Amino acid sequence: MSDSKRDGITKDFLTETDKNPSCIMPEKLSLDSPLKFECHPGVSCFTACCHNIRIVLTPYDILMLRQRLKLSAHEFITQYTDPIYLEKTDMPGVQLKLVGDKQGCPFVTPEGCTVYADRPTACRYYPVGMADFHEAGQEGGEEKFFFLVKEPHCKGFDEPKTWTIRAWREDQGVELRDEMNKAWLRLVMRRKSFSLQATLSEAAQRMFFMASTDLDHFRRFIFESSFLQTYEIDQETVEQIRQDDVALMHFSFKYLANTLFGAEGMNMNKEKVAAKVKSMRHEQEENLRQLEEEYKQLKAEREAQRQKDEAARKQS
Repeated sequence: MSDSKRDGITKDFLTETDKNPSCIMPEKLSLDSPLKFECHPGVSCFTACCHNIRIVLTPYDILMLRQRLKLSAHEFITQYTDPIYLEKTDMPGVQLKLVGDKQGCPFVTPEGCTVYADRPTACRYYPVGMADFHEAGQEGGEEKFFFLVKEPHCKGFDEPKTWTIRAWREDQGVELRDEMNKAWLRLVMRRKSFSLQATLSEAAQRMFFMASTDLDHFRRFIFESSFLQTYEIDQETVEQIRQDDVALMHFSFKYLANTLFGAEGMNMNKEKVAAKVKSMRHEQEENLRQLEEEYKQLKAEREAQRQKDEAARKQS
């Protein structure tokens, strides 16, 4: 498969771990492929996969967990996460902060997960990973397939329960997470495709982190700055993002795509644009005028020095 035909293989990094790559089974699976697997408290390795693992949190993961815990975004991020860079890019994100001697998820107990209904996306995928091929230049031109992550310690594969990949994903609530995470993942993968040849500015990194991780801060940014005067946003959208966190999250992805990659969908207020252009022109004119004055002054100083040198030469 040539690079010219594909816009890149966007393997879902939410399923990646620091485990040996040999744990990934070399078999391409479909939604209808069988899966013999079950995890429950009676399995001898129960909760073992919740330790010594890198659990990257998506914006939707953060939203669901902090709402469950009744915490602000800042409180949740500070208490439960560590900062990371996403998928070997310069895009900042967070992962769950592991705790204890066994470096476990902060929400796991010997009895199981205390936030199971709102557990992160990465936990829902295991042990079924997903790969996503995206056709270059085609909207919706996606080809998905699935693979198994089969680690030696996991005894879930010895259980008699048999599903299809489709039934497993439905049982784990993956489809909703895929939909909620899709636009954010596209941002990260798009950034990864540029490599680090052109780095994000510190301001761009701060904006990405705020808009994708701290929705409370992003909402204040929208409603307490000149944002709504700068961008043309219909009143229905304004009311949605004022009250609905999910709507605000999706809006943040749209805003970041426009700001970081020039994607369509965000229009600036024409009067603001005209005023900005006028301000820039005025600034340029002032700079040119100042440069001209400095040049004239320098020329006059040089002429005075020339005359002084000439007078001194004649006197000698």
